[in-house]
Amino acid sequence: MKSSRKILFYVVTMMYWFSMYTYVPILSPYVEHLGGSVFMIGLVVGSYGFTQMLVRIPLGIWSDRIGKRKLFIFAGIACAVLSCLGLALSTNVWAIFGFRSLAGVAAASWVAFTVLFASYFEADEAPKAMGIISFYTSIGQMAATTAGGFLADYIGWRAPFYLGAIVGLLGLILAIKLVEKPADVKKKPVEVKELIKMGGEKLLLSVSLLAIVVQCITFTTMFGFTPLHATSLGASNADLSILTLLSTLPNAIAGYISGSIFVKRFGERYTILIGFIAAAICTILLPFTTSLSLLILTQAFNGFAQGLMMPVLMGLAIQSVNEEKRASAMGFFQALYSLGMFGGPFIAGWIGEYMGLSGGFILIGSLSFVGAILAYLWMPKRKIRQEWGQ
Repeated sequence: MKSSRKILFYVVTMMYWFSMYTYVPILSPYVEHLGGSVFMIGLVVGSYGFTQMLVRIPLGIWSDRIGKRKLFIFAGIACAVLSCLGLALSTNVWAIFGFRSLAGVAAASWVAFTVLFASYFEADEAPKAMGIISFYTSIGQMAATTAGGFLADYIGWRAPFYLGAIVGLLGLILAIKLVEKPADVKKKPVEVKELIKMGGEKLLLSVSLLAIVVQCITFTTMFGFTPLHATSLGASNADLSILTLLSTLPNAIAGYISGSIFVKRFGERYTILIGFIAAAICTILLPFTTSLSLLILTQAFNGFAQGLMMPVLMGLAIQSVNEEKRASAMGFFQALYSLGMFGGPFIAGWIGEYMGLSGGFILIGSLSFVGAILAYLWMPKRKIRQEWGQ
């Protein structure tokens, strides 16, 4: 029973992320195609993180208050479907901005996804659960981005948006069958003042701030401006799919093995440190690549580096929090890291408007080096317990 429950969750998770990522490889070039500037591209890409930043904490508190997770999962997938349909039917850049913002609302329900999935495991296995679900997240994103670029190349710009809507609708139907244990009516959900106190807890605040930097890198490179640099090297939409595939595949692999291999061998601090240093080097090198093959190579390493860090940070964010307050803690964590989803592309786009994309990439790469220093200073110097094994 438990095995089939998890398999269904994996499938719904992959479809959920698939619906929001089919068009990611072509989003920046598409906005440029519609006449958007580099700054506007940054706004569109960053809007996805901005709405998450606004919605995730209230959603986490609301979910804890009513003791429901599945309801928010269902609503999130529905928003993803509507976002895809809106993007497919829009030709105005500001409409694209609005419907991509709606995708951010959809992504905010990831709070409920992670907490419900963690409930399928023992409390001290939270990092292990996050590593597993991060793997299936990456698989869904990888399949979506691979299919999206090829569809745009061979059918047209709007095809990826329609595919995302169809797969999201199927995920919505399957989500009806997700299993959620009855809520404990005796539990007391987190209050706002407790959330503020929770946010001041050193480990939760530290991993949340580090996650901001990770997302700055991810949404400036892999899911942001890297496709624009690729098109300047002559890449087609199909090439953009290959580029994104070979960035997200290492990301998925790293997410799956970060706990079972890297953290067990090096500990949380040095796993995150390795990730930041590798990501910094690959991001700074990005604008200096002069061929598509070299760009793909650097971004494969970049994707792997980013994949090492997020499951570790996500697991640490909720590991020490009581189950009835985990959605609130995860909401706090994800709301803060959403700042990186918005801030990274926004700053890179603003700088790119005046200094070119190279300036934005170099700035974000330098920020990754800062993340490495902070990880060394903030993370406990220990190896995590055996529960990380997968």
